[in-house]
Amino acid sequence: MIDHVSVAVRDLAASTRFYEAVLTTLGFAKLEQRPATVGFGKAYPEFWINLREGLSPLVEGNGAHVCFRARSTALVDAFHAAALAAGGVSDGAPGLRPQHGDGYYAAFVRDHDGNRIEAVTFVK
Repeated sequence: MIDHVSVAVRDLAASTRFYEAVLTTLGFAKLEQRPATVGFGKAYPEFWINLREGLSPLVEGNGAHVCFRARSTALVDAFHAAALAAGGVSDGAPGLRPQHGDGYYAAFVRDHDGNRIEAVTFVK
């Protein structure tokens, strides 16, 4: 239903390094790079970061929320660890989130621009 998603970033080079480190854990790769945008995906660019010059730093609670599906809890854990190592901020450590449904196992991070990025899997 959705072909691709994009988020705005202030520093394309720094954000590219962040997302390369984080999305690799979920099987994504940098597939396309243009002067003001970078696309990540598995077979085609599904997630884009777009340079927005003059973008003000986002305050907590603002910015995009994007959730990526992971194949296992170990990959959710790896996603979270990679994000922290790449300079992201934890917005929810890996774990079950019963308020979102049975078996909902997720981790949340904020990127350098305040966007909330999530990885989720479902456990039985």
